[in-house]
Amino acid sequence: MSRDLFAEFLQHLTVEKGLAPNSVAAYRTDLRRFRHFLEARGRELIQTERVDLLAYLKELYTAGYKPSSVARAVASLRGLFRFLAGDGHMAGDPAELLEAPRRWHTLPKYLSPAEVDALLSQPDPVSPEGLRDKAMLELLYATGLRVTELVNVKVPDVNLEIGYIICLGKGSKERIVPVGDQARDWVQRYIREARNLLMKQPEPYLFVNRFGRRMSRQGFWKNIKRYGRDAGIMKNITPHLLRHSFATHLLENGADLRSLQLMLGHADIATTQIYTFVTQSRLKEIYKKYHPRS
Repeated sequence: MSRDLFAEFLQHLTVEKGLAPNSVAAYRTDLRRFRHFLEARGRELIQTERVDLLAYLKELYTAGYKPSSVARAVASLRGLFRFLAGDGHMAGDPAELLEAPRRWHTLPKYLSPAEVDALLSQPDPVSPEGLRDKAMLELLYATGLRVTELVNVKVPDVNLEIGYIICLGKGSKERIVPVGDQARDWVQRYIREARNLLMKQPEPYLFVNRFGRRMSRQGFWKNIKRYGRDAGIMKNITPHLLRHSFATHLLENGADLRSLQLMLGHADIATTQIYTFVTQSRLKEIYKKYHPRS
């Protein structure tokens, strides 16, 4: 019975809440771990009490899970038991007062403009694959897209004449993001000179791999790692690092928080505000370095 209720909740997230597949997969991972915890103790899901939840969280801490992972587990449990109580499977909600571990977000890491230039100059645009990678990196930095959003861009989603891109973000929410001239030129060149050479059959997605199919997140992840090493950048290079760099550089150059929120596709502006701490931290560094009485 417990397993059926877990499945019902995941179905609820997909159908009624409209969560993206990656978000549902994260819930599934968290809840599978919790289900194993209950099974090991011979407990049914609907018998869960607050003491069980506290014991589970303690087990996560003991196993060395990071506060961010525990916080996500708490969010999954809250959602699950709110659903069960709301549907009448349980008389009360044992997770109602469950608290996530208090944590300051670590400030997002980002690249300096010089590091961005070094990274973006690594692909060799002479080859079709190099031209594709150059266009992908330029577009990623120009728009701040998530890597999933980037690889899921379809050809009709891009309007290079006006300079914008339509992307499908978290929760299947659509947004329009402007594209700068440099990125637009490279994407245009990729479409004109390389895309048809890589395609083996009709493919709606903008960026394709050497087999002519949609470029995968993992494939692009490996490429950007390699380019980071080739550029000699001593940081953990990931697609999300370019997203952080996009946001930080916009704020440093005077962009307002609301516009940045819309471009990043954040549902809550509080998520966007973390970047203001980055720029404040940067200002303190500059002050300490250059002020004679710092």
